[in-house]
Amino acid sequence: MRPSKCLLRAFTRLSPSRDTAFQSHHSRCINQNINNQDPYRITKLRNVVQFCTNRPSSVTTQVASEARNLSASRICTKDPTLDKIIAKNGLNVKPLTVERLEEDEKDEEVVNGDVRNIDKDGLENVRRKEIEEEAWRLLRQSVVTYCDSPVGTMAANDPTDTAPLNYDQVFVRDFVPSALAFLMKGEGEIVRNFLLYTLQLQSWEKTVDCYSPGQGLMPASFKVRTSPLEEDKFEEVLDPDFGESAIGRVAPVDSGLWWIILLRAYGKITGDYSLQERVDVQTGIKMIANLCLADGFDMFPTLLVTDGSCMIDRRMGIHGHPLEIQALFYSALRSSREMITINDSSKNLVRTINNRLSAISFHIRENYWVDKGKINEIYRYKTEEYSTDATNKFNIYPDQVSPWLMDWIPESHRCGFLVGNLQPAHMDFRFFTLGNLWSIISSLGTPRQNQAILNLIEEKWDDLIGHMPLKICFPALESSEWHIITGSDPKNTPWSYHNGGSWPTLLWQFTLACMKMGRPELAEKAVTLAEKRLQADRWPEYYDTRYGKFIGKKSRLYQTWTIAGFLTAKQLLQNPEMASSLFWEEDLELLETCVCVLTKSGRKSCSRAAAKSQILI
Repeated sequence: MRPSKCLLRAFTRLSPSRDTAFQSHHSRCINQNINNQDPYRITKLRNVVQFCTNRPSSVTTQVASEARNLSASRICTKDPTLDKIIAKNGLNVKPLTVERLEEDEKDEEVVNGDVRNIDKDGLENVRRKEIEEEAWRLLRQSVVTYCDSPVGTMAANDPTDTAPLNYDQVFVRDFVPSALAFLMKGEGEIVRNFLLYTLQLQSWEKTVDCYSPGQGLMPASFKVRTSPLEEDKFEEVLDPDFGESAIGRVAPVDSGLWWIILLRAYGKITGDYSLQERVDVQTGIKMIANLCLADGFDMFPTLLVTDGSCMIDRRMGIHGHPLEIQALFYSALRSSREMITINDSSKNLVRTINNRLSAISFHIRENYWVDKGKINEIYRYKTEEYSTDATNKFNIYPDQVSPWLMDWIPESHRCGFLVGNLQPAHMDFRFFTLGNLWSIISSLGTPRQNQAILNLIEEKWDDLIGHMPLKICFPALESSEWHIITGSDPKNTPWSYHNGGSWPTLLWQFTLACMKMGRPELAEKAVTLAEKRLQADRWPEYYDTRYGKFIGKKSRLYQTWTIAGFLTAKQLLQNPEMASSLFWEEDLELLETCVCVLTKSGRKSCSRAAAKSQILI
């Protein structure tokens, strides 16, 4: 084999309490084709990239999990002055130019030098093509490389930004729309590299105040750092952030969930399932699942998380059991169940996943759902009920039903939504867009509920879509509520950023939800609305004001997931067959599984039959 361009070296970051037997195990970094472990397997991808593997294929799950405490760095012969992320310039796509000729030739246009007759619709199509080409050029310019291999896209790539903070890093959450755009374009190498390299970063011994998070945690982001060594050589290192540098020092609960969802999408779109069959990848899936399924003090099947641990990564009163995390958790568990290889060591985990999926779907459908009738029921709740048959199981006080909600909820029972949070004596009635959209995509909601959510968005179009799709949540926290809940956060002022701001990146998830429910016209309407402004506004991160009229006062420009979200939405509309591979249909087997009947205590039926009746529409 021809020697590698890069000399691979491993830097071990081990806790002093690590098993000495493992410390004697030598990690080997070799040059291998990461696209194909089996030389006889035929896959769509043929690119050979350099990849550092820290574990042999025969290691046990425990040793494989320990091996992720190794960080790969490389010695490369390049310009030693490089000290920032290496970003590819991508393809220099020449934009289409439209020039007006003489006034008496109003019907003639020049398009890239060719004179032709184009009507108004033709001009609009040319403009749309120009916007898409610019979006692709910007997306490719944001690509980050690690030893000449593409590994992700930076969060924002504004050339005028002198203080990028962590926006020059590759975020797991932010990369998902970029990955889908590349996959649907037939460019899977960058996605495969991203999945494997982030897997290498899993479970580092990063600490906050001498405390380490649980094993299986995926980083929120990573950066390619470079430092000179000798002569014309330099060292490239992937440096992850698990929350120890983040604002608020919050660990990312959603990163591992997004990683699993993207891994499934990679296999579905490319047809290359060899990646998810690898021993190290199987171990990574199990570690994330075990971390999320760990037993604790919580009585609910939903995942208990703290404020700021997801897309809303600042204090916004979503601590507890926010809908966004539950929908992603449900999607990741369904993905894991599809991908985990069934054997003696995994069958118990699969059984646990099935039981949890059943419990979550019942809990969310039964307790998170509100429409006009359910709100009226809550408004008349009795409190302090002590029994297993209590109607008000979470002791929700009727005064929590705010006047805005009673005025805002449509009269029709065809409209409804899943509330943002639920825990004892607290029901957050805000509409959180991402959680509701992923409840549709993953079939966490019933078919009737999923249609009702889209009906509500259509009915309240001005509030949730406005001038720029889509509101991250509605309504915004204002006055004393904003002071108390956000801690007077100057970035989350009313109708800005996470507090009721409009986020164009949500377009692709809205499009996928609409296509799943057979309503692509809603998505087309939203995409067309965004298309009119995004290019002219230089692809902002978010928009401000109640109806999204203005670019966010602290919004980053040339935000990559805004660009990628737009491109992915366009491609989903153009390729319905690809869209169908990214969502989940109703799983009727889950409805037959009830943890209660499996217990030795012979507990009474938990009204599962009543919940199953909601499935039929």
